[in-house]
Amino acid sequence: GIIGGSAPLKAVLDKMRLVAASRATILIEGESGTGKELIAQAVHQSSPRSRGPFVAVHCAALSENLLESELFGHVKGAFTGAQNNKKGLVELAHGGSLFLDELGDIPLGMQVKLLRLLETGTFRPVGSGEVKTSNFRLICATHKNLLAMVNEGGFRNDLFYRINVFPIAIPSLADRLDDLPALSKAILSRFAGGDKYHLTSSAIRTLAAYRFRGNIRELRNLLYRAIVLADTNVIDSRVIEMCFEEDNLIAGSKGDQRLTGNDTPVEAPHEGLLDELISSQQGGEWASLKDLERRYIEAILAAQDGNKAAAAEALGVSERSLYRKLKGK
Repeated sequence: GIIGGSAPLKAVLDKMRLVAASRATILIEGESGTGKELIAQAVHQSSPRSRGPFVAVHCAALSENLLESELFGHVKGAFTGAQNNKKGLVELAHGGSLFLDELGDIPLGMQVKLLRLLETGTFRPVGSGEVKTSNFRLICATHKNLLAMVNEGGFRNDLFYRINVFPIAIPSLADRLDDLPALSKAILSRFAGGDKYHLTSSAIRTLAAYRFRGNIRELRNLLYRAIVLADTNVIDSRVIEMCFEEDNLIAGSKGDQRLTGNDTPVEAPHEGLLDELISSQQGGEWASLKDLERRYIEAILAAQDGNKAAAAEALGVSERSLYRKLKGK
């Protein structure tokens, strides 16, 4: 279900309740992993069509030919492998809702056929001359900027305005951090079959400082990893940091997605510093990796005027990890 009580989520739910009772086509926009299909299902379940089918089509997973066959069906012999007549998902959605997920991935050729379906309510199965009709409520979703695609020629202008009747923008996880504790608790409960695992407040703060580009889907993966790495039923910030390090997202990698105070990229250390350290071997002997790391950390600390928090940020590690490295542990 839809979990959370943050202001951005409440705004979405309010819009959802308003439009559910109507027949309006809905365009759900949001980043990957934000729960667009959950919203689509909730609209269907709150609508007069709730007793009808909810049929979902994941457009990005299908080629143009397969998508046409999946949507409109086909007759026996229409193409190699078509050994029987097959009803399409458009026909199966009659009386209910048709959900087209990742609409922005539909090829231009298929967009023409989809537009014809929406304008006339009719379609032809692949290989058939029979015209069929279907009465369904259309709900679309995309993580792409369709208007930008229209301007670039990647999406039909007429189709865009045909589906953009009632847009609903789904907030990213970063925009609804107030829901993070409830979401995390629900995810852990589903994994463990109950309230077996508990997140500490420090763990929540560590999670909140991370930019989840995969949103709730990425949070779910990380919490599953936390269950595996935790040696007790209490998941603290240490375990969460281990999860990040396991994914190589800390330690100054390009994948570092931690948020800074003003949400701007952290300035990288001097790129030539490591080369200077490596080339400074004495007596023809190479410095050990541990020694190089310590000297590198000291150089960053000096550049940050001894500010350990700033140094940790520049290095891409937590302050706790920095203290541990300074102590040689």
